[in-house]
Amino acid sequence: MAQIYENPLCKRYASKKMQQIFSDDNKFTTWRKLWIALAESQAALGINISLEQIAELKTQATNINYEAAKKHEQQTRHDVMAHIKAYGEQCPTAQPIIHLGATSCYVGDNTDIIVQREAMLYVKKLLINAIAALYDFAEKHKSLPCLAYTHFQAAQPTTMGKRAALWLQDLLFDLEQLDFMLGNIKLLGCKGTTGTGASFLALFEGDHDKVIKLEQMIAQKMGFDECYPVSGQTYSRKVDYYILSVLSAIAQSAYKFSNDFRLMTHLKIADEPFEKNQIGSSAMAYKKNPMRSERIASLARHVITNALNPALTASSQWLERTLDDSANRRISIPEAFLAVDGILSLQINILRGAVIYPKMAEKHLAEELPFMATENILMHCVKKGGDRQVLHEQIRIHSIKAAENIKNGGQNDLITFIKNDKAFDLTETELENIMQAENFTGRAREQTEEFLKTVKPIIDKNQDLITTETGEIQC
Repeated sequence: MAQIYENPLCKRYASKKMQQIFSDDNKFTTWRKLWIALAESQAALGINISLEQIAELKTQATNINYEAAKKHEQQTRHDVMAHIKAYGEQCPTAQPIIHLGATSCYVGDNTDIIVQREAMLYVKKLLINAIAALYDFAEKHKSLPCLAYTHFQAAQPTTMGKRAALWLQDLLFDLEQLDFMLGNIKLLGCKGTTGTGASFLALFEGDHDKVIKLEQMIAQKMGFDECYPVSGQTYSRKVDYYILSVLSAIAQSAYKFSNDFRLMTHLKIADEPFEKNQIGSSAMAYKKNPMRSERIASLARHVITNALNPALTASSQWLERTLDDSANRRISIPEAFLAVDGILSLQINILRGAVIYPKMAEKHLAEELPFMATENILMHCVKKGGDRQVLHEQIRIHSIKAAENIKNGGQNDLITFIKNDKAFDLTETELENIMQAENFTGRAREQTEEFLKTVKPIIDKNQDLITTETGEIQC
């Protein structure tokens, strides 16, 4: 295999489970299940199909004869006809009734819907686990003060838990959209070559009710409540766009998280999980590069840009059918799911194994908090009878001097300057009380607690999807 290209999404990033969902075995087994569902439904509605023929189809439902299908496709240049012939060779009694009245999209498009729904359900499992991991992270660090940043410049403090709540809220938005798609996705059904159902109407000798019933029966057999009410030969490619848009949204959320985590590792307030023999750099042995976060960012870019593919495909379909969607969809849809699988697995792994350094958070706060505390100091001293204008000027002078000290490699001595300035008349105890970091985080802890109360029911509702694994990480 080393002499041919292999998709890195399979080789390095995606789980075995997601690879199985988009495997040939799953695809062609589903084709055969659809042919069986068609034959069973037609027989139940009066078409001359025997129980023996259906039983024969079922015996070979998972025994895909790939070599025979390959041989037929080389001759016919048509994948569906190749598999019909291959299946017929295994089921000679049933061969005459396989695919009766159907067109290629009956198996192709219905299978795409079935596979995408299966993949979305697995993405939901990963997403719920990421949400649960973030919930635990936010709960654990809800009271830990840390310096907040706007424009990556020091700003008013927050807590580590509140920051995590922002990441968590994004994933909840994504879950809402994913659940909407899962609740609204429908089967194509069996509408024939241009979506009119003409072939089935002819099969049932003009009985419209039986044509409608046929589609309903197939949908139920394949685990769907409904089929799309109208279509051309294919289901609307906008369905693919909406599905990949949800995956893009998940990638956006994870990308934002990964960028924030990378900044936090630079500030030395956080570390990704780092294994005993892991190497951060081939040259700089001391390094612990945030490679998991970087991989999330890299894969997320692929998913976000990939969402353009179904948009272009949906907008460029001709009348009732054109085949210029086929090759694009074979690549863009599986790759979106495989990449999101890798992304969420990485995010779960980071969150469940992340190391936070409270002392470093405290250090960064100590470097900047004196400047932020000046307004509180000013108000406190004015309440004691000080002159606001005089004190404001003294703070300005001391702040400039302290800033110069810092820029020249010194310490932030602003509080010392204020403490030694008789104009402020402050005791050591008064300054210590004013300088408590908790005085500057506003409602960060309370907001986090209030928010987590709304998240807990969602986690409880999906408890059956939560595992204790740290996330499957490939090389």
